[in-house]
Amino acid sequence: MFRIAIAALLGAASLTACAQQTPPAAATASAAAPVAEGPVEKRVRDALKELDPNFKPEYIGAAPFPGFREVIVSGQVLYVTDDGRFLMQSQPYDIEKRGMATSTGLLQYRRGLLDTLPHADRIVFAPPNTKYTISVFTDIECGYCRKLHQDIAELNRNGIAVEYLAFPRMGLGSKDYTDMISVWCADDRKAALTAAKGGAAVPAKSCTNPVAMQYNLGQQLGVNGTPAIFAADGSQLGGYLPPAQLKAALERIGTAAAGSR
Repeated sequence: MFRIAIAALLGAASLTACAQQTPPAAATASAAAPVAEGPVEKRVRDALKELDPNFKPEYIGAAPFPGFREVIVSGQVLYVTDDGRFLMQSQPYDIEKRGMATSTGLLQYRRGLLDTLPHADRIVFAPPNTKYTISVFTDIECGYCRKLHQDIAELNRNGIAVEYLAFPRMGLGSKDYTDMISVWCADDRKAALTAAKGGAAVPAKSCTNPVAMQYNLGQQLGVNGTPAIFAADGSQLGGYLPPAQLKAALERIGTAAAGSR
């Protein structure tokens, strides 16, 4: 199945993340809970199948604005009108919320996927009193990933815990992939990751590891560059953000969540 290209708002994501260099492998079946579909969702699914029999949406739900369904195909978000006639390949920007427009259903779908990745398999840098937690798909040689890692101390001071997930953007079987396995198999994974992001040679290690699983799930989430930052509610915050901007984005999400209760 071909991958649908989603352009980031004004190219912002491409300027703050290292792009994936190889076409992604087919994503594995979603582990998120299935969503009940009504007649509108069936109409959209049938329209997509008519457009291309290879379209196999992993999720169809109400969009965050009227008249559209939100659809995920191969990890990419797109929008189809409720009558199944028109398709948009750009994710709209929510001016009021200052972020990409996302529905409650899409956030729940992403949370369900992220929850399948055990906490013990993540490399975690957390402060004593955590206010916010972000899941970050990373590799070890991307400049923006290294820049984010240099901010770890400042992020922790701001109460932000960083939970790293492996996304070797050069693909499975690449040197990037084997080096990340070595990091995840190290006796001290945090020290090994910090050294690797600092440019040190990675001592070869091998063990049962979650690198391929995390990479494949990243594709299901639409990750196509690193770093890819997700908030605890499932919001994708884009690529690299300076600590102050990242904290502000998390505060906006927290305020919106509190206001919706």
